[in-house]
Amino acid sequence: MRELAAAYARALPGLDTHSLLSGLDATLSFLPMGERDGAYDPEHRVVLINSRVRPERQRFTLAHEISHALLLEDDDLLSDLHDAYEGDRLEQVIETLCNVGAAAILMPEALIDEVLARFGPSGRALAELARRADVSASSALYALAERTRAPVLYAVCAVARPDADPDDDAPAGKRLTVRASSGAPGVKYSLRPGTPIPDDHPVAVALATRLPLAQESYVPFRSGRRMPAYVDVFPERQRALVSFALISRAGKGAEADTDAS
Repeated sequence: MRELAAAYARALPGLDTHSLLSGLDATLSFLPMGERDGAYDPEHRVVLINSRVRPERQRFTLAHEISHALLLEDDDLLSDLHDAYEGDRLEQVIETLCNVGAAAILMPEALIDEVLARFGPSGRALAELARRADVSASSALYALAERTRAPVLYAVCAVARPDADPDDDAPAGKRLTVRASSGAPGVKYSLRPGTPIPDDHPVAVALATRLPLAQESYVPFRSGRRMPAYVDVFPERQRALVSFALISRAGKGAEADTDAS
C-alpha cells in the first residue's frame, strides 16, 4: 500500500488539494456528511469530502479516499486481503492500509527524513512536518515515529476536560492531557489518550510559558510510574508537541513502566 501510494504521489504535479486528485480519473465534491469524513464511489468515480471538518482533516481524508481507489485497482493486493481476512476484520485492515497510503502520499519519506535531519527527533520536528505537509499533528506524529531510528516516543498534548473517573479525587476541570502518542520502531511503550500531564512537568511548563523547552525529565505514564527521558517540547497555540528520548534504565537506575502499553 505504501509503495502504491508513494508511486502515485511521485507522478503528481503538486500536493495541493486539486493536484492530489489529478492522478485519478475521478471528480471531487465537498458536502456536509454528518459524522463521516469522506467516501469514494468507484461506480461513479466520485470522491466525497465532508465540507464541515477542518481543512487539514479534509486533506488527509482526500488522500485516504485516493488510497481506497488505488487499492481497488490493484487486483493482486485486493485478492490477498480477501484471502487473509473477512467481515469486520477485513474492513478494519483496509481502513488501516488506506491511512498508511494517505500518509505516504502527503508525507513522502524524503520530506520526513529532511525534517529529521534538520531538527532531530524533537517536538519542533513534529510541528514542522505537520506544517509542511499541511496535516494534523496527530497524522504527522505516526509518520514521524515510523521514520525515527532512535528510541523516541512522540506525543501531542492539549488542554481538555477529562472524562469522569470514579477513582479520581481531583476536582473537575480542564487538564493538560495526551491526545495522541506513538513510538519509534522497537519502542514498546505508549501514552494512552487522556493520560494527564503533571503541572510541574516540562510539557506543562512549556505550554504555560509558550516557550520551547528541552531537558532531562520523564515520561508521565498514567500508572504514576516515571520512565527517564530527555523531553523536548514545542508549544503551538493550545497544544504541546513533544518528543521523549528514552534514557537507558542502566544509566538512571529507574524502573520501567511495565503497564505503559
